[in-house]
Amino acid sequence: MSSCQSILNNTFSRIATLPDSGAVASYIPELAKVSPDYFGVCITTIDGHVHTAGDAKTKFSIQSIAKVLSLSLVLSKLGDELWKRMDFEPSGTAFNSLVQLETENGIPRNPLINAGAIVICDILCDLFKDPKRELLDYLRMVSGIKNLEYSEAIATSERLTGYRNYALVNFIKSFGNIKNDCDQVIDLYFHLCSIEMTCEEIAYTFGFLANDGKQLNTDYIIVTPSQSKRINAIMQTCGFYDEAGEFAFKVGLPGKSGVGGGMIALLPHQYTIATWSPKLNAHGNSYRGMKFMELFTDETQDTVF
Repeated sequence: MSSCQSILNNTFSRIATLPDSGAVASYIPELAKVSPDYFGVCITTIDGHVHTAGDAKTKFSIQSIAKVLSLSLVLSKLGDELWKRMDFEPSGTAFNSLVQLETENGIPRNPLINAGAIVICDILCDLFKDPKRELLDYLRMVSGIKNLEYSEAIATSERLTGYRNYALVNFIKSFGNIKNDCDQVIDLYFHLCSIEMTCEEIAYTFGFLANDGKQLNTDYIIVTPSQSKRINAIMQTCGFYDEAGEFAFKVGLPGKSGVGGGMIALLPHQYTIATWSPKLNAHGNSYRGMKFMELFTDETQDTVF
């Protein structure tokens, strides 16, 4: 990808001139304060080259992007035992839906919807005496950000308005698929979603999933190659909720979105690409991020298909 920076710049300029549809995630008060005009992109290759445009060095709330990282931690600890607690199929419903849990006896459809990530947090409460600290230490290690902290302002904002997530954890508990205290589990979930990073930091952090489970620039194995393959498959089919099929159709890369406007995608053995633009489309995914990814892969013809 010798022309990567040129393609990135051209694609970025094209998207920046288009009308920016959608709206910020106002149902979380802290996210509603973010300027809708931010737009950043970073591409990091597995051999260490970094290409950026726009607001790639500005921190933002990565929200559900962090669910992939908590999944990687639990999968590295439990292996296939994890799938006794949840499935790995696309949901076809909104990320915070309760509907399928009723008919599927409290088993979340996959680990990237809210219900699945909440069960992941419950498992972390089983695995560690201090799950909040252990999760943060893991996120620091994977990201290489030694001073990474939870955003208490964002976690508090989510705690004050996250009624549906409270409903989810209690509903799953009624089926016996939450083993720990609901308040502890949901507090861990809110803190997981409060993590803030830049596009550049996210692109590096997710490098291990483009590198067969090995952290970029080190010899540290975060997950096995087989586990990396499975996480990528789940991102491909479930990473964008009920827009996952469209993302696969138009972009053709495994990835994950967050309602803070961030998106991460990757091409195994080549690169990761992170975008951030706060305005969301009707499915809760970044409008500009979706457009950028589509045009970028159209131009490069680099997809998994």
